[in-house]
Amino acid sequence: MKTFIQEHHQQACLETIKTLIAYPSYLREESKNPTPFGQDIQAVLEETLSICKNLGMKTYLDPEGYYGYADYGGSKESLAILCHLDVVPPGDLNLWATDPFEGVVKNGALYGRGSQDDKGPAMAALYAFKAVVDSGAKFNKRIRFIFGTDEETLWRCLDRYNEMEEKSTMGFAPDAEFPLTYAEKGLLQVKLHGSGDDRLSLDCGEALNVVPGSANYQGFLTNNLIKELQLLGFDYTMNQNTLSVKGKSVHSKDAPEGINAIARLAAALAPHTKNKAIAFINAMLKEEANGQSLFGTIQDEDSGKLTVNLATLKIDPEETVIGLDLRIPVTADKEQLVNVLTKTANKYDLVYEEFDYLSSLYVPKDSRLVTTLLDVYREKTGDLSDPLVSGGATFARTMDNCVAFGAVFPDSEVTFHMPNEKMALDDIYRSMDIYAEAIYRLACQ
Repeated sequence: MKTFIQEHHQQACLETIKTLIAYPSYLREESKNPTPFGQDIQAVLEETLSICKNLGMKTYLDPEGYYGYADYGGSKESLAILCHLDVVPPGDLNLWATDPFEGVVKNGALYGRGSQDDKGPAMAALYAFKAVVDSGAKFNKRIRFIFGTDEETLWRCLDRYNEMEEKSTMGFAPDAEFPLTYAEKGLLQVKLHGSGDDRLSLDCGEALNVVPGSANYQGFLTNNLIKELQLLGFDYTMNQNTLSVKGKSVHSKDAPEGINAIARLAAALAPHTKNKAIAFINAMLKEEANGQSLFGTIQDEDSGKLTVNLATLKIDPEETVIGLDLRIPVTADKEQLVNVLTKTANKYDLVYEEFDYLSSLYVPKDSRLVTTLLDVYREKTGDLSDPLVSGGATFARTMDNCVAFGAVFPDSEVTFHMPNEKMALDDIYRSMDIYAEAIYRLACQ
């Protein structure tokens, strides 16, 4: 294997990541903004394209500001590298030891929002590509870096890209874990709507992609619920007039590892209310993170079992809304699941609404893309781990013949979306080395 990465590539990469971290590029959709996702996202997109242009690439900025890309070479066949420049908000600034929008190097790591998700990995791939160019290698595929701006929310950037642009021959997204992810479950988020209830008021759950770790109740049933919770052996606390049922919060993709507090509250409520949403939850969802009572057993060899997360529940005098997050095995029939859910919900006077859907990702393990990337990773690290299947979602699923490839190593500390997000300098440099070899083998040989 050739050595592509030199110290000056590492230093240029590090300084560029710092530059991009300085943009607080989280979603702002105020009507006064002339761009779809806010001026800071627009600015970091323009800055990134300017950097690519200075590296010798031909760039394009979507006129409406949804995406941009940078090309190198003129071949019809292309290798796409899918990155995103938007980040999640910093959260409580008091929990940060450094300014989240100042790239700070300390203790062998680069700190800042986006350092690990996804500005750091994106620039590691970009400067790995530059190192291959600097080596004098001849490219037989065009390289296209695609920069999305809405990955942390609704992926409208890549939706527009796919409407407007050509398909690439193959690609990878540096926005996940090594060795690589060849299969990602389909993601279906739904809302079930029902009528209101004058005797029951609930507002539980934070987001559709999180198993609720608590569910609160205030009302005349409190004493009854305490008795039920004690009989069921469920944890709860009382704080003044608020009864809080306790669970364990995890990401929806890992729902079987959590404890669903809404499901537990519904189990305690069911004997004391005629509310049909509570009846539906207690009969059809329960604490079953794989949806057995509702769908039966849904699973496949490649991606495992269906997961179903009862994520949110709102009941007031005007309406009832149940929020569900499903992660669907790659070979399962989404429409069949929707049909079952719709018909069952209707029996409880609940109406189905699709909130969001992302189709699954599946690239065969014996494909040239997967075998090449896996070989590079194994040769560089000595780690012979099998490729991964995930219930999470990356941009890789927006294109054919595309996988998620790094930049989190098995020994990395995962800090994305957290206070004090960081990427170890060693991880940046190791991933650059892997990406350079991968680009060379896929686009030069």
